[in-house]
This record gives sequence, structure tokens and C-alpha cells, in this order.
Amino acid sequence: MTKDLDALVIGAGFSGMYMLICLRDRLGLQAEVLEMADGVGGTWYWNRYPGARCDSESHSYCYGFSKELLQEWEWSERYPEQPEILRYLNHVADRFDLRRSISFNTKVVGAEYDAGANKWIVRTEAGETYRVTYLITAVGCLSSANVPKLKGLEGFQGEWYHTGLWPHEGVDFAGKRVGQIGTGSTGIQAVPVIAEQAGHLTVFQRTANYSIPARNVPLTAEFKQYVKTHADEIRAVMHSTPNGHPFVINTRKVFDVDDAERERIFEDGWAKGGLQFRAAFGDVLVDEVANAQAAGFIKRKIREVVQNPETAELLADIDHPFAAKRPPIDTEYFEAFNRSNVALVDVRKDPVAEITPTGLKLESGASFDLDIIVFATGFDAMTGPLLRMEITGRDGLALKDVWSAGPKTYLGLQVAGFPNLFTMTGPGSPSVLCNMPVAIEQHADWIAGCIAHMRANGLRTVETTEGAAEEWGRHVNDLANATLLPKATHSWYLGANVPGKPRVFMPYAGGMARYREHCAEVVAQGYPGFVLSA
Repeated sequence: MTKDLDALVIGAGFSGMYMLICLRDRLGLQAEVLEMADGVGGTWYWNRYPGARCDSESHSYCYGFSKELLQEWEWSERYPEQPEILRYLNHVADRFDLRRSISFNTKVVGAEYDAGANKWIVRTEAGETYRVTYLITAVGCLSSANVPKLKGLEGFQGEWYHTGLWPHEGVDFAGKRVGQIGTGSTGIQAVPVIAEQAGHLTVFQRTANYSIPARNVPLTAEFKQYVKTHADEIRAVMHSTPNGHPFVINTRKVFDVDDAERERIFEDGWAKGGLQFRAAFGDVLVDEVANAQAAGFIKRKIREVVQNPETAELLADIDHPFAAKRPPIDTEYFEAFNRSNVALVDVRKDPVAEITPTGLKLESGASFDLDIIVFATGFDAMTGPLLRMEITGRDGLALKDVWSAGPKTYLGLQVAGFPNLFTMTGPGSPSVLCNMPVAIEQHADWIAGCIAHMRANGLRTVETTEGAAEEWGRHVNDLANATLLPKATHSWYLGANVPGKPRVFMPYAGGMARYREHCAEVVAQGYPGFVLSA
């Protein structure tokens, strides 16, 4: 089967669903979506692990393009759980009649650009072919699961799971000996829930991590009404802030106040919980000495919460600045280590050597009998989902070759040599450093605006230049180096969690508001950095 379309979107999560609305309903294009899963939701379809919850506040973690949608939907909690977010996305799919334009259970295995026809030829695993003018990848930044290549895993006689590929029927931990590898954001969410269910949980920690209590609560009727009444104001704040959240980062600096006042501010932030803790001072992510004050406060809190001094020291032995890696928020994470059925093992000092048929062995020879292994080891972030699709551009140019030394894009939206291919929230855009729906809507609107401009002016192709991509890469690098973000040398922002992956800082660290202005300026100036051809 071969199908001809104006536009094809790959992925039916937050990005792909809104992109479809822009292309099909606003521009009137023949546009469809291909989705590997059997339902919408993207990351929230796959990530069903225990404790899976958003770390953006619910009233900001949603679409803002429809006032009616904002008025009719009500969130139940400050930080929504995975099932509630998935219900929301299904509601959106139904409300805007999106399913009729989505092909589910459809995996893309290749996409080649035919210059003569000016068409992208997209192939699926089932043997279907799509010929399209515009190809938009909406595959998500965190959708390619990173399962460590550990010796002996295939011979493990128990069960093992990756948090990003969780069984829809759930996992029964009752009475089981569970080992969890990984203590990033996902692992921090999973530990307390697994601990409540398992016979025994052993957490294997390579990198100790900061975490702020979420202080999650049900939303009051008064707050729900406030959100509806002040929707425009809230959205204006989200669009004005660097990270797209509905609160402003304070401009004061850590040493603008005395020690007692600083401690009070940190205590207030800790009591309030969530990502607002890091917004208390404006220089935490750019000044190492200032950052050390926040880091020291959190480490003291860990030692206060965790009763076993040795365990507390392991958890507080954090080797990077606060918020240089994705800063998790949690519900009773550190408290979980006070349970008698939870143990912490340091695998930075004594790494995992192999998986045995009955469990796990460290390099020292220490072994652990396990019934279930949970890999909370994250993703081949930002580039992995794109590279696994085997995308080939002009003159047989393979994306994996162009990105062999790290991703190169202009604005995170286009790659030189790949005409009419748009990468939503791609490397080089704010994406994971931002409240994602804000970044997603901006990208979809920009792409739709570019396509509308092309159609109105009889233009057939849009393609960024090698020079623009190189210059943008330097700009992204300079912005990152102006912060403490690259100081976390083992961060997935740099691709450091995937062996052999090039170490390049991938997201745009200049802030969403600044990025939005830059993209608008590009449009106003007639798309410099892009070649638009008739």
C-alpha cells in the first residue's frame, strides 16, 4: 500500500496530537499521524511504572491553545499521576476527533527523501509506504529506553522490566525480592511505591541525586476555579519564564541576604515543595558558590530524614551541582530508606559485574538474590528516537552519519540536508529544560506557520543550511557553558548515560522565552538560516 499525503507526523503524544490539529484542522492539509503504540499518549502511554507522575504542576501541564479545553478539564492533584495524564490526552483525542487521522500499531522503520519528486518516502514495519511533502517527527525526547548491556541478562531466571516499557497489566511485587538499578527522576518516583509492595527492595545507586519533596495534594475547588478564571494570566507567566512554568524565578542572589534569611527562604521552599524551590534565587544555576548553598541545604535535609547514618551519607554523596542534572521531585523517597525492607548499595564504588540466573553480582564478588530487576536507567534521550528510524536525506545522506559526532540542528527544528523535515522539540531546542507542553505548542505553531508561508508563496522546500546549524550549535554550547549544567558530566543532557554516545550538551539553555523571541525574529526577517525554494 502506498498513500500520498501533504504531511505526516510520527508520534501521537502531546507533540503529535497538537501538530495534527495545526496541520489538518487549521491549514486544511491532508495530514495523518503514525503511532507505534495502540493508543495516544506518547511517553504517558509507555511510562506506567509505579509512582509515575508529572513534575510540572498540573494546571500548567496541559494544552493552552483552546480556551474551551482549559475551562472544561479539571485536574485532581497538584502533580498528576500517569493514569490521569493519559485520560486527559485521550479526552483531547476524542474532543478534537483526532483518532480518524492516526494509524496505531504502526512503527516507522525508514524515511528517505526523494529530491526529484520532493517527497519523503516513509516505510512502516508492516510494509506500508507513505509519500509526503512534509515530514514532522514528534517522537518525544525520552522515548527510546536505555537498557544496560549487562552480561548474563538473557539468562536471568526471574523477571526484569524497564520503567519506560512497563507492562500495562502492572507488576506484582508482593513478597518478592526486588533490585532496582537507577536513581534518577524515574527511580526516585518508583522506590517508595515498590518498597510498600515488595518483600525486600535493594536500590543499586551509581549516582546520588538531589530531590525536593513534591508536597503533592488534591486540588481544592477554590484553586480549580482560580485556574479557570485566571487562565490568560497564568499562560502569560508561563510564556515569560525561562522554563515555561507558572511561577517567576526570583532575581535576588543567594548572597543578597544573610545566612539566617537564606536558611528561612530555603526552608519555605522545602515546605512548599516542587520545582519552585530552585526559583528562590536567580543565581543558583550560574554561580558555583551560590549553588553550593542550595546543595548544602538539601544534603542536610537528607541527613535529617534518613535515620541510618551510613545510608544517609551515601544518599548525600552527590558529585554535581544542584539542578545541573534534571532536578527530581519526590514523594517520600528519602523516607523509604528508613523502612526495614529497603537497602541501598553503592555501585559507583563497586559496579555491577553481571546478572546471574538468580540475581546480580558486583565486581567485588558480592551477590544478591533477586526475583525481579527493575531498570530505571533512563533513555537514549533526544537523539535516540530519531536515529532509530533510519532517516535518509538528500543524496543518500543518513541522519546517523550527520550526527555521528553529536546532533546538529538549527533551532532544534531542522537538519541541513533534510528538506521539509521538521524535528519537534529536537536537540538544540529548550525541550527537556522546559515545561514540555509550552515548548511543544511553540514548535507546532512555528512549523505550521512556516508551512503556511510556503504554501502561500508557492515554495516547495525549506531546508536549513550547514552554516546556520554550525552557528546554532556554537550558540547552544555557549549558553550551556554560561551555566553549571555541563558540570554534571554524567548527565543524559550530555548523552553520558549511553555508552559510546557523543558527549554534546543537547538542549538549549537560554530559556524558553528567549528562544521564542529568537524564533519569532527568524520569521519576521524572512527565515534567515533557511533556504526556501520554489
